[in-house]
Amino acid sequence: MPEESVHEEAHGVVEEPSAEEAEADLDAVCAALVKERDDLRELAQRVQAEFENYRKRMLRDQTDAIARANEDLIEQLLPVVDSFELALRQLDQTEEQVRKGVELVYAGLLTVLEKAGVERIDSTGVPFDPNLHEAVMQEGDHGDPVVVETIRTGYLLKGRVLRPAMVKVARED
Repeated sequence: MPEESVHEEAHGVVEEPSAEEAEADLDAVCAALVKERDDLRELAQRVQAEFENYRKRMLRDQTDAIARANEDLIEQLLPVVDSFELALRQLDQTEEQVRKGVELVYAGLLTVLEKAGVERIDSTGVPFDPNLHEAVMQEGDHGDPVVVETIRTGYLLKGRVLRPAMVKVARED
């Protein structure tokens, strides 16, 4: 036997693979490596997409938490606004300096609320809308209800009802 095709081993004689077999083995190893590379690339892309989704979800959750905190604070401030409105109605013209001071503080508070996205709900003279108004008094029995008096102002926060307007409605014929 030629020397290059047969080697003596401790356990016997082993034949070297032919060039075709060696090439086939090399092709199989390359194919396995290419498949492993593709699988790892796919895994990396999935992990990257999952991380991006997680990041977006966390950002959305943080934004929602801030919005809820702002909403809670604004809800707590609305009775203060109501108290200012009541105080302004009770002050007569003889207390002009006090009235001007209260009006300035009230205007400042309303400006801060407006910048936060708070809007008043228009009530008096508009058709009754159960999504925006809470009817606490009613006159008449026929026709479509129309708001005739606002008892407590309602507010929207960025287009969503924060507190419905408490109103008196009349049904017109």
